[in-house]
Amino acid sequence: YTDELRKISNEIENAEFESVEVEKVIYKKICNEVKGEIFNLGSALEKIAFIDVITSFSELSYDRNYVRPEIVKDKKIIIKNGRHPVVEESLKKIGEEFTPNDCNFEKKETTWLMTGPNMAGKSTFLRQTAIIILLNQIGCYVPADSAKLSIFDKIFTRIGASDNLAQGMSTFMTEMVETSKIINEATDSSLVIFDELGRGTSTEDGLAIARAVLEFLIEKKGCITLFATHYKDLCKLKEKYNQIMLKTMQFKKWNDEIIFLYKVIDGISEGSFGIHVANLAGIDDTIVIRAKEILKKIKGNTKEVDIKKPDFTGFEKKNIEYEKIVNLIKSLDLDSLTPKDSQDILYTIKKNYLKK
Repeated sequence: YTDELRKISNEIENAEFESVEVEKVIYKKICNEVKGEIFNLGSALEKIAFIDVITSFSELSYDRNYVRPEIVKDKKIIIKNGRHPVVEESLKKIGEEFTPNDCNFEKKETTWLMTGPNMAGKSTFLRQTAIIILLNQIGCYVPADSAKLSIFDKIFTRIGASDNLAQGMSTFMTEMVETSKIINEATDSSLVIFDELGRGTSTEDGLAIARAVLEFLIEKKGCITLFATHYKDLCKLKEKYNQIMLKTMQFKKWNDEIIFLYKVIDGISEGSFGIHVANLAGIDDTIVIRAKEILKKIKGNTKEVDIKKPDFTGFEKKNIEYEKIVNLIKSLDLDSLTPKDSQDILYTIKKNYLKK
């Protein structure tokens, strides 16, 4: 080392230390300035956030043809051609239109008791009503042709199936805990939605719980309630309570097939058509046929279903055919296929593997 190099080395080390100290001084100065303007900064940020939300609502409402709801003092919901915002957009992507529905609660009508087939649109209708209420109360226009809405203090929903096994809570226990919260906390200014209650236990217990909860909501709470169920026996409560409106989902039958129209109408459902939905989901035809036989026996009040061995002939054959289709698809080099090749492959699958 020379004296000159040692001097340069010390200057470099000192410069690094001094630069850090300068940064600390500048940082502390900035912090002090921010503290002095904390109120103004907070106010500015709130205004920016508000503008951001409102302009987003505006753009959304304009693009999707939402309308400004009228807020009323009386306890009521009057929605003309309401739509589910998420489902509607999903259908648009595949070129289909959403079927809108009305929802009217006025005067003494506080409860809609809804029966209807599986997959007919009950859950969508229930959720879209709650979403429309929520959108209104956060300051957004709503997906409907028109709407007159009162202000609700809370929205309660008991929808779907979930569990918390780690906490020792089965599906049914979770359902009961959520139901308990609703009946304890709901007021006459709340919106309550039950999409199936009492499914996780025996039919008798489930029906008893569903009826007791429904009666309690009408007698003690008086809140607007949408109550969807497969327990058609609950519809007899209409004779006891004028507050109940009986609603169902419209469908039509064509060549032994069920066609859902996704329209809410007055009345009581003919049935749940669960076997039809099982068929739509891809359950093997032989199982569907056997299920229909069992259902026919049950509806005929036959005490015992035939104990003879069911005929599932054709099930293995059908599975083999599906396996061949899967193997064929796996063997394809998708990047090298032309549109004509793809069409030819579909014709081959239809001709060789999808014969009735």
